[in-house]
Amino acid sequence: MPAEFAIDPAVLALGRDVKLLILDVDGVLTDGGLHYDHQGNVSKRFHVQDGLGIKIAQSLGLAIAVITGLKHGAVEKRVRELGIEEYHAGHVDKVPLMEEIRGRLGCERSQIAFLGDDWVDAGVMQAVGLPMAVGNAQPEILRLAKWVTRLHGGQGAVREAIMFLLDCRGQYEAAWEKWSG
Repeated sequence: MPAEFAIDPAVLALGRDVKLLILDVDGVLTDGGLHYDHQGNVSKRFHVQDGLGIKIAQSLGLAIAVITGLKHGAVEKRVRELGIEEYHAGHVDKVPLMEEIRGRLGCERSQIAFLGDDWVDAGVMQAVGLPMAVGNAQPEILRLAKWVTRLHGGQGAVREAIMFLLDCRGQYEAAWEKWSG
């Protein structure tokens, strides 16, 4: 196990059984900034390492879903590029969607991790087996999290969380072998 992931054995045990990682978007997959141009168009920035992390996770059987409060074309395009089928935009109450996804994928709440950053994520974080937060999450969300990234949202935090989960699942070395050779 990489030294950077040395953590409480109880948290490692929670991560071992995770089959589904659900991600928030703004503040997790992005830095949370809304970039407006002179015509009022909004753009968002995604970190390429997060994208590769998602592809690595998918290749090893870790399902990825996205539930976000805002609807934005750039987010939908990026999520579709990454092959994420469970994409749900415009939902502030994330628990019902988590339950729907859980039912479709046939997993228990204890087999779900959620990575969030802000108050809108609190409900679903309290409903899953492994609540996780990005390093710059709101204090209340940090308190709910059982594991916190060192990186900030939009700066590779998703990749860090995925590598942590793959390590918990005993797949870190297999991922490295598969993608490095």
